[in-house]
Amino acid sequence: MTTSASLPSEGAIAAEGTVTDRLVEANGQYASAFSDPGMDARPVLHVAVVACMDARLDLHAALGLELGDCHTIRNAGGVVTDDVIRSLTISQRALGTRSVVLIHHTNCGLEGLSDDFRHDLEMEVGQRPSWAVEGFRDVDQDVRQSIQKVRTSPFLLHTGDVRGFVFDVKTGRLREIAPA
Repeated sequence: MTTSASLPSEGAIAAEGTVTDRLVEANGQYASAFSDPGMDARPVLHVAVVACMDARLDLHAALGLELGDCHTIRNAGGVVTDDVIRSLTISQRALGTRSVVLIHHTNCGLEGLSDDFRHDLEMEVGQRPSWAVEGFRDVDQDVRQSIQKVRTSPFLLHTGDVRGFVFDVKTGRLREIAPA
């Protein structure tokens, strides 16, 4: 597995181009061998996974998923925000998903982050962010809260199969969190 530790230093990347240049080059190699898998946008397993954007979470590998199996919605903390509800609503109502899996993780950058972050940002740039930080102190409780937000959303058709988990970044194991 390639990690950032095995990549050239930032100075070396700059000498060869930007990280984005490297990604675009990698896409060219990918596209040269690409063939249309003949799929549509409807996930084969009818599931949407909401998870943290943390780079340590390889969701497809951790969950045994293949291309086309699920919708993946990621953000900082994997918290259920208005935009996550928007994506889940489209996923269910337009694209046929019926199950929702919520995945937070240990050692998350949002743990302990407060609205002071938002205030400090406002002081620095002179404008208040329109979004909430959504930091938390207890990852299990935040998963419970996320389950509740999904289950009580009036926009979602399928709220019976909503389950939440904490991914352990040291072991790779999921631990299921019972709803409140």
